[in-house]
Amino acid sequence: MTKLGRAMFLAAACATARRLNPIRSVSAFTATPTFGSTLRRDALSTSFITSNNSHETTRNIIFRMSSSDTETDIEGQIKAKGDEIRAMKESGADKKSVAPFVEELLALKAKLEMAEIEDQIQAKGDEIRAMKESGADKNTVAPFVEELLALKAKLEPPSDKKEKKRPVVANKDKKFTAPTSSTADLLPMINTDSDGKILKRVKTANASPTDGDISIKGWVRTVRKQKTLAFVEVNDGSSLSGIQCVLPFDDLDKDSKSEIEKLATGCSVQVVGRVVESQGKQKYEVQSSSIRIVGECPAETYPLAKKRHSLEFLRTIAHLRPRTNTIAAVARVRSTLAGSIHSFFQESGFCYVQTPLITASDCEGAGEMFRVTTLDLDNVKELPMSTDEDGNTQDGVDYGEDFFGKPAFLTVSGQLGGETHACALGDIYTFGPTFRAENSQTTRHLAEFNMVEPEMAFADLNSAMDNAENMLKYVVGETLKKCEEDLTFFNNFYDKGLKERLDKVVNTPFVRCSYRDAIAHLQEEIAKDPSKWQFPDVEFGTDLATEHERWLAETKFNSCVFVYNYPKDIKAFYMRDNDADGGETVNAMDLLVPGVGELVGGSQREDRLDVLLAKMETLDLDPEDYWWYLDLRKFGSVPHAGYGLGFERLVCYVTGVENIREAIAFPRYPGNAEF
Repeated sequence: MTKLGRAMFLAAACATARRLNPIRSVSAFTATPTFGSTLRRDALSTSFITSNNSHETTRNIIFRMSSSDTETDIEGQIKAKGDEIRAMKESGADKKSVAPFVEELLALKAKLEMAEIEDQIQAKGDEIRAMKESGADKNTVAPFVEELLALKAKLEPPSDKKEKKRPVVANKDKKFTAPTSSTADLLPMINTDSDGKILKRVKTANASPTDGDISIKGWVRTVRKQKTLAFVEVNDGSSLSGIQCVLPFDDLDKDSKSEIEKLATGCSVQVVGRVVESQGKQKYEVQSSSIRIVGECPAETYPLAKKRHSLEFLRTIAHLRPRTNTIAAVARVRSTLAGSIHSFFQESGFCYVQTPLITASDCEGAGEMFRVTTLDLDNVKELPMSTDEDGNTQDGVDYGEDFFGKPAFLTVSGQLGGETHACALGDIYTFGPTFRAENSQTTRHLAEFNMVEPEMAFADLNSAMDNAENMLKYVVGETLKKCEEDLTFFNNFYDKGLKERLDKVVNTPFVRCSYRDAIAHLQEEIAKDPSKWQFPDVEFGTDLATEHERWLAETKFNSCVFVYNYPKDIKAFYMRDNDADGGETVNAMDLLVPGVGELVGGSQREDRLDVLLAKMETLDLDPEDYWWYLDLRKFGSVPHAGYGLGFERLVCYVTGVENIREAIAFPRYPGNAEF
């Protein structure tokens, strides 16, 4: 074992000892409420990524942790506070009375999470110190320091001062220097071959041996220069591996020889030559006769030098991160998944409907929506205020003076709009952006994300489950066929069992288990050793946490599993009551998958007008806001069902990438709306 290896082993041993005997420091910070976090070493990105295998909260709470607080103490307090809240709800307490107790519960849960982060910080500090003591150089240590700073950033309280908007600069510590030449100074690209024929451009993913010259256009990954030739790896984004271009100096024109001296990682190029079978590891290479630099890339300021970068760092340069292996592979898989979803529904006779992004309806009834307004919020004194019948000013803004003449929000779902078309066209689906103002920093949540939401008329819950299973099998199967190279990459560097798991999705029937049976299975398992569970209290009415969902999918059934017929108190107002049990449950289902937990949620919709009105009254929803939705129950109502699939969660599941912020081009989450 090398000195560095021994040092890292000792650091890991220290971290293990600290977990067994945790020490808490006194600190004030803003909680990022995620629970059940674990760490794993990412072989590709050299980053430690936080995964969340249990229930997440949705609020940030500021508090001070006492050195005497232990995880066991906090967990006990969480259980007691949860029991207290449940008792209040059962006694009929209203939301305002319960709210302060919920805040206290969230603060306790945040304490537990922050304790784990402090452990991670100490472990990372030990690892860095051990590396330095073993003689590791700065370049080796640098990625670990980035990870340490990212962990520490989670403990920093938010600034009370309003931050001024400022442009984002990738290299904030370096002054901008103009390239030595502009694009106008560069040599023109080559458009024809030696016979005057227009050159055919070939994508590296489709490269095969050619008799004549072709054109490859892309970005330089690596350059190796020898005495008589140079090797340039060019990637055009169509594949993971790109293609190697061999440039023998004796065969190059004068201009190409001068271009070689200016080649650097990141510059864009055009290479002309023949594609031939390679003598090396790769299948094909380009025997090049000419090369042109299309856009230069100063090596001293390019932030993507040929070294490993943490995924956290890459988010700060989201405009450049698609040039990395991981994010480019995610983008290609994402594109294939999206295309396959459209293909499945189109081939199944579904009509594609675009529902509005701006809405006055809260589909989920959660109240976590982004407001849309044209009122001048910077001039508070001039805001139009609500008045009573006598003209007296009341608290609250008069949104009748706003652009839409009423409160408007960004939608959390296209479902309600989709139902209108399903009740006319039969089977429809929506696929578009949705928004949720949930103050969550977990690896499973975004403020802006995409939902796939089919709606089927003359259908029940079984119809929805059948369609969801067929859709997922089709989409995953197409991706396995079309993205073999990218999925092999993810299998090697992110999840060793990824391809095997995806094959099982395609070839194994999904299990179906009622909610009551799922609770019975969990109670039986938890009773064996409650200490192994973060949320051991499971009973009818419990909203299953991620650890419960994953145990059912990964251990109990070792398969994708539909859990159906949930208690109506934990589901949305539009779900149809089950007549069989007196309306205690609703015709709802969640699809749980190994490695993730919930991937799909759906239900049969309540098509009875009187029942729907009673539910809305219970939840204080104004029927006037949903008059058009209620009309569907008045005029030719039909049984109908549907479901929602979080597209970014599907991307995470198929790629094995743990943080959902890597599954979308420009992630939006609390405190971040850059680019």
